[in-house]
Amino acid sequence: MKILRSETHATELILEEPYEIAYETIDRAVNVFLQIHTECGLVGYGCAAPDWEVTGETGDSVLQAYRDIIEPGIRGRDPLLVSGLLEELRTPLQDHPSAMAMLDMALFDLLGKACNRPLYQVLGGCRNRILTSITIGILPVQETVAKATAFVNKGFKVLKVKGGSDVHLDIERMIKVREAVGEQIYLRFDANQGYSLDQALIFSKQTSACKIEFLEQPTHRSDLNLLGKVTRQVRIPVMADESVMNLEDVLRLASEELVDTVNIKIQKVGGILEGLHMNSVAKAAGLEVMVGCMDESAMAIAAGLHFALSRPNICFADLDGHFDWQSDPAEGSLQLRDGFLVPNDAPGLGSRIQLIR
Repeated sequence: MKILRSETHATELILEEPYEIAYETIDRAVNVFLQIHTECGLVGYGCAAPDWEVTGETGDSVLQAYRDIIEPGIRGRDPLLVSGLLEELRTPLQDHPSAMAMLDMALFDLLGKACNRPLYQVLGGCRNRILTSITIGILPVQETVAKATAFVNKGFKVLKVKGGSDVHLDIERMIKVREAVGEQIYLRFDANQGYSLDQALIFSKQTSACKIEFLEQPTHRSDLNLLGKVTRQVRIPVMADESVMNLEDVLRLASEELVDTVNIKIQKVGGILEGLHMNSVAKAAGLEVMVGCMDESAMAIAAGLHFALSRPNICFADLDGHFDWQSDPAEGSLQLRDGFLVPNDAPGLGSRIQLIR
């Protein structure tokens, strides 16, 4: 099999409702879609979700990386040699993680289609569904509670509440949400780097009755030693997110016992293959893993889902980045059933996109 040609298209996705986190407000995002056409008629799809704050990329930089590196690098090549192709382009694309993820995704989509199996099965799947959290941005307490209740009424069983701007309001939010939704709903909290050590300790102590699953990225990404101090002193398991950008980050976090859990987002680490390597390091260290997401089309979320379904130590999913777009060209790439994300039965990623002609 050989690659005949490839195409990209950038699309601005608009949220039905903007949301706020500790350092910004989001109301839209650019996703870049890739199609890889092969001589046998199979087409592989990929998607990049660049984020300047997280990946250091824009839609324009992803398109430039495609033109300068990806397109000439894959033309005429065998797409089923996934590891070799990705390794060859890893260094030239080292500053373009979501562009790398886009390529990785499309190659794995082709691999699944060539095997005529859903990708998670090709990767050695261990389950066929996983609970996902749904995220509540920073809102006043009453609005947070109302949104939490509405999500539970829609069938979600896991809520992730954003905070980090005011620890006392964060504590009140978590206490009130727990009171409103009852004991059967899983609660998670993400400070998005907003806390000091003292604030993290206050939060942990005063929310102890809330039974929070984990405290995500309480401190700034640049200070891993501070993150380790939080992990050793708080009562809630601590998860690294912004501090996890590559394989070396996971190795340090694991070897120095700086966290309890890591959040692997394929857009920021460069794709499924690199995510699998990072997951193996976490497994060797006895760390649990969550597969997270950014502001992504359903196609990219489907890739994260297939990754999450492929390994038993991936215990958590936060794959909700596709729920609130006004229009998504990859809608239908996966399904939500009673709080669980379920892939469709199509080979590869199962994406049904007709964006690029």
